[in-house]
Amino acid sequence: MAVAIAAARVWRQSRILGQQEQQFSSLDDKPQFPGASAEFIDKLEFIQPNVISGIPIYRVMDRQGQIINPSEDPHLPKEKVLKFYKSMTLLNTMDRILYESQRQGRISFYMTNYGEEGTHVGSAAALDNTDLVFGQYREAGVLMYRDYPLELFMAQCYGNVSDLGKGRQMPVHYGCKERHFVTISSPLATQIPQAVGAAYAAKRANANRVVICYFGEGAASEGDAHAGFNFAATLECPIIFFCRNNGYAISTPTSEQYRGDGIAARGPGYGILSIRVDGNDVFAVYNATKEARRRAVAENQPFLIEAMTYSPSPVLPPDPQSREPTLTWGHFPLCRIGHHSTSDDSSAYRSVDEVNYWDKQDHPISRLRHYLLSQGWWDEEQEKAWRKQSRKKVMEAFEQAERKPKPNPNLLFSDVYQEMPSQLRKQQESLARHLQTYGEHYPLEHFDK
Repeated sequence: MAVAIAAARVWRQSRILGQQEQQFSSLDDKPQFPGASAEFIDKLEFIQPNVISGIPIYRVMDRQGQIINPSEDPHLPKEKVLKFYKSMTLLNTMDRILYESQRQGRISFYMTNYGEEGTHVGSAAALDNTDLVFGQYREAGVLMYRDYPLELFMAQCYGNVSDLGKGRQMPVHYGCKERHFVTISSPLATQIPQAVGAAYAAKRANANRVVICYFGEGAASEGDAHAGFNFAATLECPIIFFCRNNGYAISTPTSEQYRGDGIAARGPGYGILSIRVDGNDVFAVYNATKEARRRAVAENQPFLIEAMTYSPSPVLPPDPQSREPTLTWGHFPLCRIGHHSTSDDSSAYRSVDEVNYWDKQDHPISRLRHYLLSQGWWDEEQEKAWRKQSRKKVMEAFEQAERKPKPNPNLLFSDVYQEMPSQLRKQQESLARHLQTYGEHYPLEHFDK
């Protein structure tokens, strides 16, 4: 009897194994591996990196400001489009004056936003004012669109008593709690995983809020970018990753940064919905960001936008009535090549012809101006009046910032600990003794008392 039972058990097991072998013997059956969703194949073949011809670039306007597909026209009211234009040109004016201020030794450092104004304004306009912004260091236009005062831009760059950061940060490291703009930090890509964490918190709080995180294509080479993408996808966070691909990570061209199809191509690998847009087309940026925001909040999932741009740095023709150059927008005569920052000389790694092409052929400000002229919403008289008015506003804020003293040196020791620890108190006392003894060698008259 025992022998019969054992034989029956062996027969049943062999039958089950036979059924399993039969079940998975055909290539028509689905693989059951948990790590991927795919089909079996019986031919050895490696996937080519250029499996598709290239992710297309979405645009709404051509270079002459004409709407290409009427169904993609955002149909924005005149007042809003004029705010686009004035924000972009005011940013350009501020850049020009602060760049020259650094060259004259008035501030220590500066980074311009030339050629990327459309990415800032188009994306900022598509967000809710309470959406949280994590910038890198070239997103001043986002703050400007949110009506951040010129006086505070200048105060931060000069590090005076009106600076919200109390003079502790490098210039262009803006931040504003009231406008939901997280203070910029210098190390590349650190903001990416931080932004994902903020988005996860917003999701858990059901805040109906999105987080947008800006970075350049160079920062996308950092490990923090990959970690952030994966966290956002697996935790299903309402975040928009906004990559400004301007072709250079300081002196490193994209041809030396990566071999794949840009940054948008990385999104699908992480399970992130992705799009590539023309960063010189403010309407394309607006449409893409608006739809990404809507879906990110509704569906709790991340989106990746890659905005293709270029960052020339114009030199403007001199005004014979003034020592300062007169500002023009959209067509910049090329007298010097643009730089990553005031610490960089880009003539060492890119040609005059390259920058000249983008300056003259395709600029976000000139494209939007063409659109405004075609709509009858703008003319040459308004242009001249706005140039004069915007320059006056920037210069007034500039002169005010220069007159203000620097923050009190004792602020070096505050705002870190609720109760100052003994070692920090000793440092503060040491500084006080040093200044009491050698104060005549320091420009203390320029500091707040």
